[in-house]
Amino acid sequence: MMSVLSLRLVGVLTLAGLTSACLVGPDYARPSAETPLAFKEAANSPAPGWRVAQPNEATLRGDWWSVFRDPVLDGLIRAIDVDNQTLRQALSRYEQARAVVQRARDQLFPTVLAAPSIRQSGGGSEALTTLTLQGSASWELDLFGRIRRQIESSTASAQASAASLALVRLTLQAELATNYFQLRYQESLRRLLDDTVAGYKRSLVITQNQYAAGVAARSDVITAQTQLQTTQASAIAVELRRATFAHAIAILSGRPPSEITLPRGQLAARPPAVPASVPSALLERRPDIAQAERLVQAQSAQIGVAVAAFYPSVSLSASGGLSGDPTAALFAAENQFWSVTGAATEVLFDGGARSAALQAARAAYEAAVATYRQTVLTAFREVEDALSGVRILALQQVAQQAAVASATRAVEIALNEYRAGTQNYTTVVTAQAIELSNRVAALQIQASRFTTAVALIRALGGGWDGRSLPAQGELVAARLPIDNGPVLHPDE
Repeated sequence: MMSVLSLRLVGVLTLAGLTSACLVGPDYARPSAETPLAFKEAANSPAPGWRVAQPNEATLRGDWWSVFRDPVLDGLIRAIDVDNQTLRQALSRYEQARAVVQRARDQLFPTVLAAPSIRQSGGGSEALTTLTLQGSASWELDLFGRIRRQIESSTASAQASAASLALVRLTLQAELATNYFQLRYQESLRRLLDDTVAGYKRSLVITQNQYAAGVAARSDVITAQTQLQTTQASAIAVELRRATFAHAIAILSGRPPSEITLPRGQLAARPPAVPASVPSALLERRPDIAQAERLVQAQSAQIGVAVAAFYPSVSLSASGGLSGDPTAALFAAENQFWSVTGAATEVLFDGGARSAALQAARAAYEAAVATYRQTVLTAFREVEDALSGVRILALQQVAQQAAVASATRAVEIALNEYRAGTQNYTTVVTAQAIELSNRVAALQIQASRFTTAVALIRALGGGWDGRSLPAQGELVAARLPIDNGPVLHPDE
């Protein structure tokens, strides 16, 4: 009867302690960050073919790279989720953070131990067997919230790790897309140089005919040959740069370069329009911002942990069981034993260690807030840079195309004048060099527009949403996706 009453008393005291428990330390509130009402570039006059960015959340949700309508690119980026080892490393770190949350939550519950034993003793011809079935439990009451603040900190850290995983994934996707368009640029450059070689061969025939007719010098033929051979060498050099990008794409997709053969292609005429969200949406759309903000809460909760160290620690422990001859009435009342203990500890002197720990926690929080605000500022800069690139490159491409047209016309005139004998071949070579330079520049601008579009999508978060971060219950439940993509498993 006494054991039942004691256990009831312990239960009542425990319930009273838990219902009156408090959380010391600051309650978290997201720190403020300066957010403009609109992007500066959105106010500039748009270039032909470019429109002012408008909020359109649905366009870039999920598989953002699909806006380029390239099935080869689509397959390569999807392979990142399956085989990329950098992404698997980030996933493993996320799984570790989840385990830390589970370990922190376990401190809310009592620790229960079972310690059965059997002993045999005797003297002379008699032997005595004693069987002991003993159990014990210990429980630290979280009266001042130390454990709950630690859970809060671990949960926020795990959410930061989830955001980091999303950031790694987005970075890898953007890097692969950038390399892919650089590869297509090299292929388009090779096509341009091959076409130029064909034109230079025709020019060489003209100089040979002029030389044979006695109206041109031998130096004209040599100059035409040199120009042709130099361009042929440049076309060959392009293959090395293409191979380098192809190998980088293979590694990003998680495969050895020997296992991936990319079909040749070329750049499209222009990239798709990329709608930009309003600036305030970046706070939820950028995984790096979400990561920095979650780390702020993790540090805020650590202040509560440090404050709780100034309060007493209260714990309960209980043990009980049976001990006796297993062949007799083992469960008789005289074989039962139990004990219940309540204890409290309080640090009376620590030389200022707790105060120093609290000061360090507050300093770490302030540092996390500064990091968060700087991350937000960096995000705005990256979006403004990309929007500037989209606008300015569109204008530059129009001007460069006009320069190409003029250079092409200059070559036609110079060749006609050379055939008529009214112009020397140096003028032709100069005009052809200017034309090639302008065509290469136009192609470079075309490629830059694609890579800038990728940079803008990445700066806008690639369609990621902070609401996809796992809640505390999801962190300790079955493995859940942290974004719209598939969830990787380290053992697969």
